[in-house]
Amino acid sequence: MILTVTLNTALDITYRVPSLRPHDSHRVSEVTERPGGKGVNVARVLAALGHEVTVTGFVGGTTGEILRDHLMRVPALTDALIPISGTTRRTIAVVDETSGGTTQLNEPGPTITVAEWSAFQEAYEDLLRDADAVALCGSLPPGVPVGAYAGLIRTARAAGVPTLLDTSGAALRRGVAGRPDILKPNAEELAELTGSHEPLRATQDARRRGAGTVVASLGPEGLLAVTPDGHWRATPPAHLHGNPTGAGDSAVAGILSGLVENLPWPTRLARAVALSAATVVSPVAGEFDRGVYEELLDQVAVRSEASAA
Repeated sequence: MILTVTLNTALDITYRVPSLRPHDSHRVSEVTERPGGKGVNVARVLAALGHEVTVTGFVGGTTGEILRDHLMRVPALTDALIPISGTTRRTIAVVDETSGGTTQLNEPGPTITVAEWSAFQEAYEDLLRDADAVALCGSLPPGVPVGAYAGLIRTARAAGVPTLLDTSGAALRRGVAGRPDILKPNAEELAELTGSHEPLRATQDARRRGAGTVVASLGPEGLLAVTPDGHWRATPPAHLHGNPTGAGDSAVAGILSGLVENLPWPTRLARAVALSAATVVSPVAGEFDRGVYEELLDQVAVRSEASAA
């Protein structure tokens, strides 16, 4: 079983409009609603790939009830979310059908009480007993300690469970000190963490800060991985236009599935890039176009990357 942790879950709502114009009224041509938050998106992709996956984190209020109802419909996915007194947030993606661009609006998360945080930690320890790997994903809601991810990583290590961390800001800076097995930042997060805008140097620096392996998302340029076994760059065959929301989460699912299947790093990276690209062309976050994924899987270029001086 793969465990995904989403401390700041969300109900993802996508609006499609013919053309998005500031300071104007719009007729929405289509509305879709899905359970969201980075770890939830990862879990949905893993389930679609055929992996048994458990989702944990926090959920509350009417929005949370709708989110859980959606999760019940996902085969091979177990809901182990912790109920809270607050209300789960919503995220709104507005897709401009003319330009193909997406505008994202993210509500703040609910405040987590001390008792709720304690309940989560107890449940997390229990879930680790059956986990083959754990992904710790997304932002921290108010009330959760900024060093939460570092503590959760150490708990997983004590249980012998490998970890992947995908977060940003202070949660990333503090979390990497917990020494995750895999760190998955994007280029902006990597530069913020290390102060370097040169991807290979920044990725190597992130490893020195505590991560065992660093896989950096470089947008349309694919992934750069610095591991104890070597350095690789994986790139898609072409730039695909669409909604990039959730593409990084699909990459995480590809990396994690490859980890539990004991695949070599080049194969893991090819899967991650193909899934990410197939998510861009999908209309909704947390889903991927299976036909595009299967078509791209053998077309992703993975080459060895020389070390920086």
